[in-house]
Amino acid sequence: MKHKLSVTVLLILLFFIAQFVGVFTINKYIKVQKETETGEITVKHQDTIVGKPPELKEEDKSYSFLPIFISIILGTAFLFVLIKFKLKAIWKGWFLFAIITSLAVAFNVYVNEIAALILAIILGIWRWKKPNLIVHNFTEVFIYTGITILILPWLNLFSAFMLLILISFYDMYAVWKSEHMVKLAKFQMQNKMFAGLSINYFKDKEDPKIELNKSPGIKDEEVKEIKHKKANAILGGGDIAFPLIFTAAIMEYLIKAGMPKINALMHVYIITLFAGIALSLLFFFSKKGRFYPAMPFLSMGCFIGSLIAIFI
Repeated sequence: MKHKLSVTVLLILLFFIAQFVGVFTINKYIKVQKETETGEITVKHQDTIVGKPPELKEEDKSYSFLPIFISIILGTAFLFVLIKFKLKAIWKGWFLFAIITSLAVAFNVYVNEIAALILAIILGIWRWKKPNLIVHNFTEVFIYTGITILILPWLNLFSAFMLLILISFYDMYAVWKSEHMVKLAKFQMQNKMFAGLSINYFKDKEDPKIELNKSPGIKDEEVKEIKHKKANAILGGGDIAFPLIFTAAIMEYLIKAGMPKINALMHVYIITLFAGIALSLLFFFSKKGRFYPAMPFLSMGCFIGSLIAIFI
């Protein structure tokens, strides 16, 4: 296990909370309409704090995963340009803007636009200036809900599947081959701007490095420092966002197929359950000092859960 048990369990619990809260919020956000003449059921996306959502034809949505995926690649490349030229001020400003916007979109589902924006600004600046465990992870729960609300109008069942497949292959390449995603995560943590769930903790006394105290020449002060060395347990933002986006797309599919909103909500929680199980297996069998791409495992859990949710 890469991290101590209590930290691993907490990280998994936070993942579940982010997914459950996200799907519930999105279920509340979307509106269902039934055509009186044809009986066709449509899902309407309400205006958000950033404007009116796009209205795409169903056939156009089937190809939307490509521009979304390309945008992710270009956005990542832009981040590395900022890092290379040490433009931290631009990166921090962009990061803060993204946090506030995503939070405001999510909060606007429950409160009016002004209240949502004020709350988002307060929490965004708080996290940016004085980050801590509670504020950081509380905002993370809602950030990806806001992102999903903005992306969902572009997707249908096919494009949601394709997006998850592309992201999974990209994640494997970015972590195991190029390792640029590992570098990006380290940069974010060093600058206290990590996008994703994060838990700082003190290492266990059973940490292998503690064996140094049995070696000659190791001072008590050094042993004490090792025993109290901090570690980070993290889960990247994409590992939260993409399962949520996929789950929301499946929920819309079930609603359009005639399932009531509340029933569709309960059904897609099956996807959340299997995604959480996949993530748990990854955490429990991962090894210390190694980085793993979570999306292939999460995608497998999402695919299994979606088949059960659709055909149950």
